Amino acid sequence: MALSPCGSNSFDSGLEIKTRSVEQTLIPLVSQITTLINHKDKPRKSEKTLRAIQRVGQAVNMAVGRFVTVGEAIAIENQELKEEMSFACYEARRAGDTIAHLTDVVSLEQPESDGRATIFSDKAGMVKAARMLLSSVTKVLVLADRIVIKQIIASRNKVLTTLEQLEKVSSFQEFVQIFSQFGNEMVEFAHLTGDRQNDLKDEKKKARMAAARAVLEKCTMMLLTASKTCLRHPDCDSARINKDGVFQRMRLALEQVIEIVTEARPNGEGDILPVSIYMGIREFKNQLEGLREGLCLLSKESLTALLEVILEHTEDFTDSAYTSHEHRERILGLSRQARLELEQLIAVWMQAQNPKAAEATEEMELAILKTCQCMNELKKELHNAAAELTADLLKYHADHIVLKALKVSGGEGSLEALAKYTCELSEQKEQLVETCRLLRHISGTEPLEITCIHAEDTFQVIGPQIISAAQTLALHPSSKIAKENLDVFCEAWESQLNDMSILLREIIDLFEGRRGEKRTYLSLPRPGKLSANLKTIKPVKLDSEEQTAIAKVGLELRLLTSDLDSESEKWEDQEHEIARQGQGMSSMAYSMYLFTRGEGLLKTTQDLFHQAEVFAEEGFKLFSSLQAFSTQLGDDEKAIFAAETDKLVALCQQLQITARMPVQGKNSTFLKVDSSIQNTKSILTVVVYILPLCNKLIKKYKCEQSSLGSPQSWRETPLQTPVHEDGLSGKNGNGFGVKSLEHHMANLTFLESK
Repeated sequence: MALSPCGSNSFDSGLEIKTRSVEQTLIPLVSQITTLINHKDKPRKSEKTLRAIQRVGQAVNMAVGRFVTVGEAIAIENQELKEEMSFACYEARRAGDTIAHLTDVVSLEQPESDGRATIFSDKAGMVKAARMLLSSVTKVLVLADRIVIKQIIASRNKVLTTLEQLEKVSSFQEFVQIFSQFGNEMVEFAHLTGDRQNDLKDEKKKARMAAARAVLEKCTMMLLTASKTCLRHPDCDSARINKDGVFQRMRLALEQVIEIVTEARPNGEGDILPVSIYMGIREFKNQLEGLREGLCLLSKESLTALLEVILEHTEDFTDSAYTSHEHRERILGLSRQARLELEQLIAVWMQAQNPKAAEATEEMELAILKTCQCMNELKKELHNAAAELTADLLKYHADHIVLKALKVSGGEGSLEALAKYTCELSEQKEQLVETCRLLRHISGTEPLEITCIHAEDTFQVIGPQIISAAQTLALHPSSKIAKENLDVFCEAWESQLNDMSILLREIIDLFEGRRGEKRTYLSLPRPGKLSANLKTIKPVKLDSEEQTAIAKVGLELRLLTSDLDSESEKWEDQEHEIARQGQGMSSMAYSMYLFTRGEGLLKTTQDLFHQAEVFAEEGFKLFSSLQAFSTQLGDDEKAIFAAETDKLVALCQQLQITARMPVQGKNSTFLKVDSSIQNTKSILTVVVYILPLCNKLIKKYKCEQSSLGSPQSWRETPLQTPVHEDGLSGKNGNGFGVKSLEHHMANLTFLESK
C-alpha cells in the first residue's frame, strides 16, 4: 500500500510499504501525530492538556532524534544509499524540531498574541510538519529495507558460487570440503529468507517464497546423495542426469527467491497466475452484481464470453479419465443449465432497457438469483469432484507400493522388473499432476493456488528423478550410496504426498467456511543434514506402541493450541506483536501435535527436536515483547506479569536444553520425545494465561485514555521486539537495517518515562 497517514495527496505516495516490520514501526508515530493534529481546539485549555501536548511533542522529537542517528549510521555503512538516506534523515530531524517547537505550549499565562506560532495558532504548519516527518521516516525505513534485500542477494550469490564449485568437483575429498561451506551458506540464506517470508505483507509472495524455500530444503539433501552417487559412479549416465536435475532445480528456486524480494521478473513478465474456475466464477458473479446496481458496462456478448471461458475450464474435469461418471454427468448438466439461465437473464436485461417495462426489475432480480444459484451449484460439484478424487488417490497410494517395488527391483539389479514399475510410477505421476491441476481450480484463494502449482511442479520433477536414481541402483545393485540416493528421492515423494493431504484439508475447510488448519512451520535446512563429515543422522520414527503412548499428551497439546487460537481471535488488533507471536507458537505446537499422530511434516524424532528448539526460541522472543509491554504497567500489574514471564523464560530454557541434549538408544529417544512434548505443553499453558491478560490490560488503558492523547494512549500501540545490537560501531554485520530502526521507534511507546 502507499501509506498516507495524513490523508493528503502531498505525501510521497511513491513509497509503497511491502513488509510488516516497516508498517508496524510506523504505527506508534502515525498514532501520536494523528492525535496531535486532531486534538479538540477548545477555547479553554487546562494545564493538564497543555502538559500532555508538550510531552507528546518532546517525546516525538527525542525518538526521531535517536531514529535519525541510526539512519545516519546506516548511510555511512552503505555508500550507495548515503545521499538519499542523509537527506531523508535531515528532513526527519527538521520536522521533529518543528513539532517540538509548535507543541511548546505548557504555560497558560503565555499570551497567544505574542506572535509565536503554536499548535493552536498554526494548525496548517503542524499538518505540514507531520506530513514531512511521516514521509521522511518512511523513506528512511524503505531505504533500510533495501539493505535487507541486499543481504539476501549477497547470500544467494555466495550459495550460487559454491553450488557451481560443487557441480564441478571430481574428488570426494574436495566435495566434502566444499559441501561443508555450502551447508553454512545455506543456513545463513535460510534465516534471511525465512525472516523475509514472515515479514512480507503480500500473501501471494509469501506463498511463492514458501514454495521456493521448500524446494531448497528438499533439494539440499538430494544434492548431497546425488553428487556422492555421481562421484562414486562417474561413468553412469543415469547418475549424471539425476544430479543435473537437482542442481537445475536449486538454481530455479534461488532465482525465484530473488524475483520475489526484488520484484524483478524476467523479460518484464507479470506475476500472473493461470485462470482458475473459482476465480472465474467470482468475477462472473461480480459482473452480475454490477447489472443489479446498473453499474455494469459489459455487453451481452462479453457476459456470454466470460461464462464460456469458465465452462471451457470445466472440461479439465469432464475430459479427465479420473473423474467419475456421476460427477461428469452432473458437471455437464449444470454447464448446460448455466448457459440457459444466462440466456434468460440477458433477455430480461434487454427488456429492462425499455423505460416502459414496469415489472422488469423484479424479473431481473429473479434471473440474477437463478444464474448465481446455478454457478454456486456448479462450483460445489467441481469442489466435490476434485476433493473426492484427491482423497481417494492419496488413500490408494498411502502404502507406497510402487516405490517399494522400485527399491526392491533396483537392489536386485532386475532391469525388466524396473521397467515395469517405472511405467507404473510414471502413470501415478501423471495422475497426481492432473489432480493438482483440478485442485487448483477449486482452491479458492491465490496462495492456495500457488501451493497447488508447487505440488504439481514437484511431482512433475521428482518422478523422473526417482526413475533415474532407480536405474542407477539397478546398474550398481551393490552400491550403498546409490541405494541411499534412491531412498532420499522416495522420501521426497512421500513428503509431497503428505503435503498434498494437508493442502486438501485446507481447501475443504475454506470451502466449508471453517478456519483452515494451520500450516506447519517449515525450517530450512534441518540440522544434521549438512554436517561437515557428511554423516547423516539416522532418521528415527516412533513405532505403533510409542505412538499410542504419546497420543494422550499430544491431544492435550492440541486442546491448548485451540485455546490459544480462541484467545488470539479475541484481540481487536490481530497484527499486535504479542498476538502474532502467540499465533506463531500455536502453529508450531500444532505441527508437534501432528507428529504425535504420525502426520504432518515432522517425520522423524530429529525433526521434532529441531521444531522444539525453534519453538523455544520463539518463546524467548515473546518474553522480550512481554518485558517491553510490562514497562507500561502499574506496580501491582507488573508483579503479576513478572511472575508469569519468569515461568515462561524458565520453561523455554528447559525445552531448549532438552532439545539439544544428545541421546542414544530407543528408550532414551522416546523419553526425550515425551519430555519435549510435555515442556511444550507447559509453555503453551503459560501463554494461554498471558495472552488474555495482555488483551484485558490493553483494552483497560484504551478506555482510560483521554481525548487528547495522555500517556496511556501509547499503551494501545503494537510493540516491537527489542533488538540487541552492538551500538553504532558496525561490528555486527546485521546491526543495521529495519530491526535496529524498529528498536528506536519503539521508544515512542514509553512516554511516561520521558
